[in-house]
Order: sequence, then C-alpha cells, then structure tokens
Amino acid sequence: MDAQTETEMPTGSVSDEPFLGPLDIILLVSLLSGAAWYLLKGKKKETPASQFKSYSIQPNAVNTMTMVENSFIKKLQSSGRRLVVFYGSQTGTAEEFAGRLAKEGIRYQMKGMVADPEECNMEELLLLKDIDKSLAVFCLATYGEGDPTDNCMEFYDWIQNNDLDMTGLNYAVFGLGNKTYEHYNKVGIYVDKRLEELGANRVFELGLGDDDANIEDYFITWKEKFWPTVCDYFGIESTGEDVLMRQYRLLEQPDVSADRIYTGEVARLHSLQTQRPPFDAKNPYLAPIKVNRELHKAGGRSCMHVEFDIEGSKMRYEAGDHLAMYPVNDRELVERLGKLCGADLETVFSLINTDTDSSKKHPFPCPTTYRTALTHYLEITALPRTHILKELAEYCADEKDKEFLRFISSTAPEGKAKYQEWVQDSCRNIVHVLEDTPSCRPPIDHVCELLPRLQPRYYSISSSSKIHPTTVHVTAVLVKYETKTGRLNKGVATTFLAEKHPSETEPLPRVPIFIRKSQFRLPPKPETPVIMVGPGTGLAPFRGFIQERDFCKQEGKEIGQTTLYFGCRKRSEDYIYEDELEDYQKRGVINLRVAFSRDQEKKVYVTHLLEQDSDLIWNVIGENKGHFYICGDAKNMATDVRNILLKVIRSKGGLSETEAQQYIKKMEAQKRYSADVWS
Repeated sequence: MDAQTETEMPTGSVSDEPFLGPLDIILLVSLLSGAAWYLLKGKKKETPASQFKSYSIQPNAVNTMTMVENSFIKKLQSSGRRLVVFYGSQTGTAEEFAGRLAKEGIRYQMKGMVADPEECNMEELLLLKDIDKSLAVFCLATYGEGDPTDNCMEFYDWIQNNDLDMTGLNYAVFGLGNKTYEHYNKVGIYVDKRLEELGANRVFELGLGDDDANIEDYFITWKEKFWPTVCDYFGIESTGEDVLMRQYRLLEQPDVSADRIYTGEVARLHSLQTQRPPFDAKNPYLAPIKVNRELHKAGGRSCMHVEFDIEGSKMRYEAGDHLAMYPVNDRELVERLGKLCGADLETVFSLINTDTDSSKKHPFPCPTTYRTALTHYLEITALPRTHILKELAEYCADEKDKEFLRFISSTAPEGKAKYQEWVQDSCRNIVHVLEDTPSCRPPIDHVCELLPRLQPRYYSISSSSKIHPTTVHVTAVLVKYETKTGRLNKGVATTFLAEKHPSETEPLPRVPIFIRKSQFRLPPKPETPVIMVGPGTGLAPFRGFIQERDFCKQEGKEIGQTTLYFGCRKRSEDYIYEDELEDYQKRGVINLRVAFSRDQEKKVYVTHLLEQDSDLIWNVIGENKGHFYICGDAKNMATDVRNILLKVIRSKGGLSETEAQQYIKKMEAQKRYSADVWS
C-alpha cells in the first residue's frame, strides 16, 4: 500500500525535471509487481502446510477415511462377498465363532467377512438386500444382567428404539449365554425376534449356546444344520471337503528396530512406557500395587487383598464397579510351548491377514516376538476348541495321533463324547495336548494364529472411592487345582497377582488395569434399607457398600438397616475381613449374619440363615421398599437365594407363584434386586 501510494503522489520538486524518469518508473513497477507475485505465491504455498498441521482439519480427514473403511456394504460389493458375520463379544468367544463361520463360507460359495458392529455403520443393514443372495449372521453374547456386550450396545439400542423396515434382509442368529444366569441368552433371543418383527427373513432357526456346559458342542451342532439350510435356501451347493486355510501369513522381521516392536501393549505402541489418559480397555493404566496381603489364616487355600494405586491417573470408580486387569501367562508354560513347537521365542514376526478387506490386519499387535505373543497376547491355558485340534492334526507325523485329533474334533457323537472327556473334563490346554500327542509338532506361527486372544480378567471392586479415592481394592482367591491327568493347573490372573508383592527396597510392581462401570449400586438415599448376600469373595462389592454407609453415618446422615449375609468354611481359616466386619457390627453400621459351613457337624450355609429370616427379609423388601443384592456363585448359591426370596414373597406377601415372579421382575426393573454373579 505504501509503495503504491508513493508512486501515485504528485512529484513536487526543486526543479521542473521529474524526480523519476520513464525508465525508472518502468523498473520500479516491475520490481513492485515481482514482489507482489512472490508474496502471493508464498501465501499459496503456506496454505496446504498450515491445513496439514491444523488439529481442526486433520481429524476430519481421518474420520472420512474411517467411514469409507467401515462401510461393510462397500467391502462386500468390492470383493464379491455375500456373507457378513457380526459379533457381540466380551470375552472373545463370539468373535471366534464369527470368524469360523465366515471362513467356512468359502466351502458353500458364500465368501464371508467378519464385522464388529461398533466399527460399522449398522444402518447399512437396510441396504444388504440389494446384494443378491446375501446373508447376515449374528453371533451375540449376553453379558451381565441380560445386557448386550460393549461393542454391540449401539446396534442393540438402534433396533430396539427405531421402527425400521428390514424387509428383504436374510439373517440368522447364534446366541452365547450361560444357563446359570437368570437372563439366559436374552440378547440373542431378542435380536432374533426383533429382526423378524422388523420384516427381516430368518433363514435358519435361532441357536442358543450354553457356556455352563460345552458351548463348542452347541455351536457345532447348530452349524451342522445351518449350512445345509443356507444351501437349500439360496440354491447353492457345497464345494466338497473342508479345506484348511490359513487366515494370516507369516512375515519374519529380523531387521525391525527395537523401538517398533510391541512388548505387551494392548493397542498403541509404547503406551505402557508413555502413559496418557483416558485409560480404558485399549489403553490400560499401569497401576502400582501398594498392598498385597493374605486374607486366609489357615486351611491351605489363598485369598489375596490387593490395593492398586490410581493417584494421578484421572480414573474414577464407584462401589460396585469392576476392575479389569491384563495378566500375563506363566513363564514356564510359555517356555514349554516354545520348546514343543521347536521355536526360537526371540524371533520378531508379524502375522498379516490374507483378507485385505478385513479391518483386522493382525490377530494381535505386530511386529512382536513369539515370547511376547505367548506371554501377553494369547490364551495358552484355555481349553482348545475342536477347530484348533482339527488343524493341529495336520502336523502329526504319527497316523494314530492324526486320526485321534481328527476323531475328537469331528461332529460324530462318539467324537464329541471323547472331546468332552479328553479335553474338557481333563482340563487339557494346548501345552498338554501337544505333550500327549508327541508326534504333533505345529509351527509356532500357526499356533499363534489359532489360539484366542488373552482377555482381561474382571474383579468386583472391594472398596469405596469415598474412603479410598486414590486406591482400588480387589479380593481374589488364588486358583490352583490338580487335573485328572495329575497336572497342576493355575489361574492366569491370580497366579500373576500372587507374584506381585510390594517391597521397600524395590520399585512397586505394576499391573495394567482399567475400570469398567457397573449398574450394581447402592440406593441413592442412604436411609433405604438393604440386604446383601455375599459368601466367600462374593463379599467384595459389599465391603465397598459398607464403607460407603459408614462414611454417611460418620457424616451424621441417617443410614437404613444394612444386613450382610456372609459365609465361609471355618471362622479360624477363611473368615475374610473378620476384624472389619465385627467392628462395623459393633458400631451399628451393619447387621451381620455369618454362616460357617464346617464349624459344626451339620453344614450351615447363608441359605439356611435366609430361610430363618423371612420376617426380616419381607420387612426390608416388602414393607420398606428396600434393595436386595446377591454376589457370588451363579450356578448354585444365586439360584437358591432367588428361590428363597420367591418363597418369602409368596408366604409373607400372600402372593401366588406367578405374582411372586412378577414381584421380583418389578424389583429388577426398579433396580431394587441386583445380582453380580459368576459361574
């Protein structure tokens, strides 16, 4: 602007000659034009660079790319596939079943893909009918108190709360549940029914797997009839014999620099070295263990009280939540497996998905070493399912070993029975299988492909953040038992925890954890009466509840009657937190009812105490609208307690069997009846 003004000013002068001649003016204009062009050119060059670095623009590019990648319809169309298998999985089993179905589809001219509902635009289901002879299969686990798994929650809500037109969608559902839980396979049953209500076409009947029995057998039995029905429906034929195919190809990477190799991280490389919140399942917090003490006084068994330090992590929890922990496998077991496969465990490698359209490029973080994979990423103590044994059979040098593994992995009734006896009842893991079929020597990379991912272990938190805001407590029994083959099997997580003892002379041991929110909560008003039934380590969440009630009492608030039913074998052996509980009772915080099953000739359990206290129970749940909680064994204790509760409601409330059932259902809907149980 200044230059332009200067050239246009009147040339007031001392003499009549102009200050600038024509040639000067031409040169000056040329210079100014050149400078202007250069500045404009510079600004244009700067624009892309500034956009590339901008945090407000870069995420948009990422989101757009993700949207294209996560369009399962586009993937099906571009690869000529017609089968998509969705999974809702909390522990990995439903995901595994989904992968097996998609892989088998090739035999039936139904090339398939596996999809995680959380990573897909599920509204595209409405477009699946446009692909000729297409089929959607749902392998859905039921979790908690009849809830969908975390990765399936949005899809579940979507079909539940929208009046959709699913006409033309072909589908089938296989549910995974556990009969010891009240809401057995609720999610699978609901999705199957709801899709039909929305106009979709059920190609094959709903399958229901029971994890309390042999869920593998349920799946295989369902699958045996599923494929012939699909073939009939679409007018296609099987291509013949089952062909074993690798899903991943091996790439050994001896030249990868050490800082690019995964060493146990769940997702982000170096996430355990450079920790940054928020912390969750894919980004666990490496928590120091401040306390690890024994709770049992005698008896030969072990129960640990462990305190994790979460100060500075920005993690928050409430009494009733769960702590999830990523364990590592036993070092000696890892060595044995490596030796049986003739592997150099320090070899750096990657397994790369042969399906280039799959969003899952690797079965676990790669590149890594075989030692890390077997230690941090794979369930080497899990009982191998039949599809694993079928593939292992191909690596047997002895025909007898090969035929045996093929037999127990077959669908013949005799084969299923032998699998139940030899694998399930005898608790043989992959190491035991290879030890007992000595001519079977599979390559280590195929074993890594076949084994399921090592899952986090969940524990009911046994503290209240009102009293312990910077620590999370868990209560865990050390799992250790002898199998029918004379081997000693150990629980992965509790064995790992048992080794983590803080020392004054060394840095505190650390464990990767995250907090999982729960619906298991005390009533919002502290004056509401509650009954808690928690024998053994079922006491864990109630310890947090009691701490919370004590906190309210010390603040001068009125607290309702808080009754705890606790049971163990002997007062002198496994009465955990005895001093704490007795102190709470003395100070009027709780009404303590304890059963020691083996301290007298005739065994006494918490169920016996509940039967004696029908008046107390009805006073709490019937007359004062209190809350009733159960925590512990789902198979026997929880079922027995529920039946006693029904009996109390019938007798004291004057209700029929049906009315009593409805009464409990209403309590559940009002969050007045809650169960945190396991099998």
